[in-house]
Amino acid sequence: MSIPHILLDAQATGTTYDYLPIAIQLIFAAGFVATMMFLTHFFGPKRKTTDKLATFASGISTHGDARQPMAIKYFLVAILFVLFDVEVIFFYPYAVNFRGLGWTGFTEILLFLAFFLVGFIYIIKRGALKWED
Repeated sequence: MSIPHILLDAQATGTTYDYLPIAIQLIFAAGFVATMMFLTHFFGPKRKTTDKLATFASGISTHGDARQPMAIKYFLVAILFVLFDVEVIFFYPYAVNFRGLGWTGFTEILLFLAFFLVGFIYIIKRGALKWED
């Protein structure tokens, strides 16, 4: 019985044998997490006092209901920040490859900047960033 050629080739990639170290590492990581959770639950202290069960809010006593409605403007500004922040990140690869991209890259970044500014002008015109109504 001969050994298959794929097992003898040191350059062969894409076999399940290549993924064995990753599988072993994942098994050890999951085992470590499960073991630590079991040990802390099994050996940890179980003294439940009123101080431990009380809600902690940075030392400030709670008052009122935490389920009060919140203005949608906070969420809108946060989403717009993330959206435009991610778009600005795309300028970095252009700046790194400025010379290599040439005039084609320059026109493409101008087109990207135009779309970026059209979106920004749109949210300004819609009043998305105005705090007072």
